[in-house]
Amino acid sequence: MNETFFEALSRQVYAGLLRLLTPLYLLRLWRRGAAEPLYRQWLGERLGLYRAPAKGRGWVWIHAVSLGETRAAAALIAALREQSPGLRLLLTHGTATGRTAGLELLAPGDAQAWLPYDLPGAVRRFLRHWQPAVGVLIETEIWPNLQFEASRIGLPMTLANARLSARSERRGRRFAALLQPAARRLKLVLAQTLLDAQRLRASGAPSPLVQGNLKFDLQVDAGLLAQGCRWHQLLQRKVLMAAVTREGEEALLLQAWQALPEGARPLLLIVPRHPQRFDAVADLITLAGLNLARRSQWQDRPAEAALGADVWLGDSMHEMSLYYGLADCALLGGSFAPLGGQNLIEAAACACPVVMGPHTFNFAEAAELALQAGAAVRVADISAGLQQGLSLCRDPQRQTQMASAAESFAAEHRGAAARMATQILRLLPAP
Repeated sequence: MNETFFEALSRQVYAGLLRLLTPLYLLRLWRRGAAEPLYRQWLGERLGLYRAPAKGRGWVWIHAVSLGETRAAAALIAALREQSPGLRLLLTHGTATGRTAGLELLAPGDAQAWLPYDLPGAVRRFLRHWQPAVGVLIETEIWPNLQFEASRIGLPMTLANARLSARSERRGRRFAALLQPAARRLKLVLAQTLLDAQRLRASGAPSPLVQGNLKFDLQVDAGLLAQGCRWHQLLQRKVLMAAVTREGEEALLLQAWQALPEGARPLLLIVPRHPQRFDAVADLITLAGLNLARRSQWQDRPAEAALGADVWLGDSMHEMSLYYGLADCALLGGSFAPLGGQNLIEAAACACPVVMGPHTFNFAEAAELALQAGAAVRVADISAGLQQGLSLCRDPQRQTQMASAAESFAAEHRGAAARMATQILRLLPAP
């Protein structure tokens, strides 16, 4: 696909800036690797450099940058394997949490790597090394040089589970000369909602198809869910959960929590979004003068001392089903500050009522549908959220009604993975 002189110039300026910044990016990775050692491994892959040749070609390549996208990709991968059992999967990531979670999705013969920085040379080396048959980017990952090089060699690229908030669309207009040509080069765009499709089309994407949200197809870990329910019975207390919290939210929550009479407090369960913040959140809880118990301190059964704690810190990975099974209701992280909100679908699938703040633009339609279904309520701020959560904990009948509505809401919207897999497999060359 041809690009105008201004578009080509914009892409070259962008590539030049990236080249200048690459040493800083690598240094940042090395520093992050002090806490998360995976960032220091396979650094050459960030530049499209590999130690050994790839084993074969014709990969179905899926890029899931972080943990959320990797979990969404899990449903798509399962559907792809069901419809095409012999496919060879190449899974790429940008973060340590994404790569760790992605390891569990690999079958014998599959491969995993870092996606290189969006430098022309690095991208060319990546594509030449792996020689994928189709590329699938999850949710929002559109890269100008990657799209240009894929188009140049005729590699069909898909944006799956695609979403674009009004806020991101406005920001994208500032870089239209870079992002619109990249969007135009996509072969297939599979949008979550009609609004996403309309915004993506306005941003240059060709004929987006509305397919639904992959996250509705995620399978709840029934074993962890049951374990959480057992812990709830063991506690014999109500549990209010702050789910997938972001920086700044925990401090506001703890400040409001301290203002409550001690006799009115259930157990507070805080599950931060990023594992590198576990220790910092633990310090906040301790500084607030609250008795803390950390999930990492016991195995299958809470330690005896934990049963009387004021706050539990969910400092473990891949146990959200357990935490939702444990909770009577959940305050939705990322929604009480202008961060766009976290995914509430998993909570609904675990039959956990949700209290969310005003900021849910990252999952606007899912949030609205959950409200309409009676699976969630919206409040103005964290203090109102805390009061609403406490009210739910004290009202078993209302809590049961919302839990049932949440489960029905999650079940009603499944099926996106199979629809998207069918569309993607049509892009593969004939055997």
